[in-house]
Amino acid sequence: MTILIIILAIALQVFLSVKKISPFISLLMVAIATGLCLGMPAADLLKSIEKGVGSTLGGLALILCLGAILGKILEETGAAEKITITLIHGFGAKKIQWAVMLTGFMIGIPLYYNAGFVILVPLVFMLVRKTGLPLLYIAIPMAAALSTTHCFLPPHPGPVVLVNAFGADMGKVLIYGIIIAIPAVIVAGPILGRFLKNIRPAEQTTVVAAPSATVQLPKAFPSFLMALLPVLLITMAVICNAFLDQGHLLRQFFSFVGEPVIAIFISVILSMYFFGIRAGIRIDNIMKWVSDAIAGIAMILLIITAGGVFKQVLQDSGTGTYIASFSSKWEMPPLLFGWIITALLRVMIGSATVAGITAAGIVSPLVVAGTASPELMVLAVGSGSVFGSHINDSGFWMYKEFFKLTLKQTFLSWTVMETLISIIGLVGVLVLNAIL
Repeated sequence: MTILIIILAIALQVFLSVKKISPFISLLMVAIATGLCLGMPAADLLKSIEKGVGSTLGGLALILCLGAILGKILEETGAAEKITITLIHGFGAKKIQWAVMLTGFMIGIPLYYNAGFVILVPLVFMLVRKTGLPLLYIAIPMAAALSTTHCFLPPHPGPVVLVNAFGADMGKVLIYGIIIAIPAVIVAGPILGRFLKNIRPAEQTTVVAAPSATVQLPKAFPSFLMALLPVLLITMAVICNAFLDQGHLLRQFFSFVGEPVIAIFISVILSMYFFGIRAGIRIDNIMKWVSDAIAGIAMILLIITAGGVFKQVLQDSGTGTYIASFSSKWEMPPLLFGWIITALLRVMIGSATVAGITAAGIVSPLVVAGTASPELMVLAVGSGSVFGSHINDSGFWMYKEFFKLTLKQTFLSWTVMETLISIIGLVGVLVLNAIL
């Protein structure tokens, strides 16, 4: 009976998503309905809702807000554009695919997918115009890099939510995620792009205007440094914790500055100074960027919170032990089980973030039971969350409309690219699980 209720809850979430109900509202509705159907007393259900809100926001609100602010500063000040131009010039025309891929990867770490995509689309059109190369030959590596960072690497919402849900070490997730992301983005980017170069847009592509060349861009070194500083600080913390004694001064220092919230906060403050105050930008303009960045992720935070409530209801209703035993009865590896559940949700629901946080409530008992590495489960679910993107995914339509492709062309390029990233990500997780 328990598994039937869970299946019906997922089906209800899919139905409400298809009917265009806000995920924030639909996830709350599904969480409450599921708790009542599983026999939770009303008082206990209310406590679970409060606990779910507190535990979810407590672990990720600051990270997501600070990450959004950092991305907004890099976008508004031209630092993101400077990173792009520097990489393109460094690689040259013959290796243009690799330059675009690395640009997408660099931009994708601090920026959310939609913002990174909109920033890089003018670059893609500019390169197509200058080099005469096919559109998808250049566009696919960019899209693959952005998508890979979106599903694997903090501070993106999906990975951060999963780190919080599974109690994983964010530093390890970042390092493992980069290891897995490298082969995934190479195969789904430059290699796939070569196979798709003969796909031409169905109609004349509208060239999006590139940023004005008269804008004074910041220098390359601070642009790269500010974008990658959180990654560097978190990585240094992991290295120091692994090789230095607990009382060592360097380990204590990097354990503090390498804490994700502190690392991103340091980057935000330094970016405000170098790209804002030092450049003569008024403080009220900088604060407007801060407000706009936070406003831009408000709904994301609410959706994630509602997903956390659903997860908490599943845990507190006593389904945890049942789900863990259900996986063992199938004799399926927990990481593979997590990927399959998330991939099915992704295909049915569309949103990678909603699929990931819904799956977290289902598979987190496997992590609590100690049958799977929390860090690898984050990446397994993250991999599953990009599987088989199609018409119920907003990213599918954004890609299609910007590049003026037919539905068939979008399936052959975008959907194949997303599915490749997902499958290679799963393989990478299983390989790491065998090694570690």
